[in-house]
Amino acid sequence: MPAAVFTRAGAALLVVLGVSTLVFLLIHLVPGDPVEAMLGERAQASDRAALRAALGLDLPLWEQYLRYLGGLAQLDLGASLIDQRPVAEILAERLPATLRLSAAALGTALVIGLPLGVLAARWRGSALDAGAMTASLLGISMPNFWLGPLLILVFSLWLGWTPVSGADAPGAIILPALTLGTALAAILARMVRASVLEVLGEDYVRTARAKGLGEPAVLWRHALRNAWLPVLTVIGMQLGGLLAGAVITETVFAWPGIGSLLVEAIKARDFPVVQGCVLLISVCYVLVNALTDTAYAWIDPRVGAR
Repeated sequence: MPAAVFTRAGAALLVVLGVSTLVFLLIHLVPGDPVEAMLGERAQASDRAALRAALGLDLPLWEQYLRYLGGLAQLDLGASLIDQRPVAEILAERLPATLRLSAAALGTALVIGLPLGVLAARWRGSALDAGAMTASLLGISMPNFWLGPLLILVFSLWLGWTPVSGADAPGAIILPALTLGTALAAILARMVRASVLEVLGEDYVRTARAKGLGEPAVLWRHALRNAWLPVLTVIGMQLGGLLAGAVITETVFAWPGIGSLLVEAIKARDFPVVQGCVLLISVCYVLVNALTDTAYAWIDPRVGAR
């Protein structure tokens, strides 16, 4: 068991290092100059050179990369080129909003996807099953950048039930959570249906029915509980994807989280903030995968014993 833990930790560090290196190279090689974005196009050449030297952007790329890795080794993400504030401080301010939105989106997906998948499996081949699978197909097919403005148009502009954007007004989280959680709910419903259908033919389900248990108890206490492993895999993978999907959703709804911060930093060519945002998202992916593996062993001890 300790060997497996060290192996997973080493793999996670390699993933984070690979992502950090790739992001560093991409943002330094794409067109665009942060000095020009900060000073404007009419700035004097001497002023540009002085600012570039002050920010360390005049150094060779390999030396900037070594400095970046040295900072990461000391858990120092550097300072923003625009605000001149520590990147870690900026991320700490924005992270709670993204976590709140991701938790609300996950809750929305579970509330919609679990009952829909279980009922579709219970009434397989019925109109309910066909309607649930059609709804899930639509949910998967609708991109966030289309669904978000549509929800704003209907519920904010036409009906006036929710705020258009921001995070301060009451109910502001409803539309972003619904936008972000719809795709996950659709995927979850299909996976729950397939998993429950697979276990409904097992002997212990027939035994439970033979004992006189009601159909709700058979479905929720026996079938769904033993169908959790593949469902948990989907939840774990998509939970990390919620952070990536939040980039679009937060931009559409002007939600003050990591996603909107990443977009703002890319526009401003704020290299340290971009690197910090992407690094944080990749670390969250790794942590979610590790927690999913731990949950496997908790749900089914036979997995942890392998």
